[in-house]
Amino acid sequence: MTRFIVVPQWQGSPSTRSMTLIDGADAIAGDLPRSATVRVDVPVEAGEALGSGIRRFSSLQRTRDLVTAALTDADGAADGASPSGHVLVVGGDCGVAVPAIAHAAALHPNMAVVWFDAHADLHTPESSASGAFAGMALRAVFETTPLSTDAAVPADRIVLAGAREFDDAETDAVKIAGLTHLGVDDLADPARLADAVAATGAGSVYVHVDLDVLDPAAITGVSAAVPFGIDIPTLTNAISVLRGRFPLAGASVSGFAPPHPEAVVDDMGSVLRVVGALA
Repeated sequence: MTRFIVVPQWQGSPSTRSMTLIDGADAIAGDLPRSATVRVDVPVEAGEALGSGIRRFSSLQRTRDLVTAALTDADGAADGASPSGHVLVVGGDCGVAVPAIAHAAALHPNMAVVWFDAHADLHTPESSASGAFAGMALRAVFETTPLSTDAAVPADRIVLAGAREFDDAETDAVKIAGLTHLGVDDLADPARLADAVAATGAGSVYVHVDLDVLDPAAITGVSAAVPFGIDIPTLTNAISVLRGRFPLAGASVSGFAPPHPEAVVDDMGSVLRVVGALA
């Protein structure tokens, strides 16, 4: 049985309308089964950097601890449940995936990570122009940062999928770390993603989807749309083939930031298809 943890975190986003991520997370939560859903009370304050080089660090740190506690509670609630059950974390910004991946990796030591995103999210506090943690989130999965005290998954077991906007520092990080990158064209064949995960030697997989991986024609409610993305069938087919070959250790979806109520209605069908593929 899939369990859901809703985390309307906005403090990691660089967007000027980052607080619309709260609306997006709550809109998704409204379509989830109440008995299987927990909502994390994200701090209301923006937070302080505290010398970390990460904007709003204090609030992000508090949310990280709350997410970890919620995941631990979900493990306890799942005692005796089907072994195929997993947790789907619903953001908020993509920083919510970092503690979720760390938690899953502790339970599945040979786990790979597939990170669907239009952006590479590979900055450090030193290289980031914005200081926003969302732009550092994937880096925090395989490298120690102020918000990830341990590297949860090595870079050679990470597949970055659909990214098409890289800063120079992020391009360098891909080469130096040795993580696998599959572009939009690569994902046209859904087996390519599963093959890339198999090549890492992993025994299970965690899947994160930032909704801006989708083409702007498929979704309007994202804060940093990038042209020439993938469509819904390509994304859901890739996830389906992947799940057919590997146990799903956990999943997360982030980045729904509807600019107005009408956008919730327009986009919810697409968003729920993604959620359904991960659940």
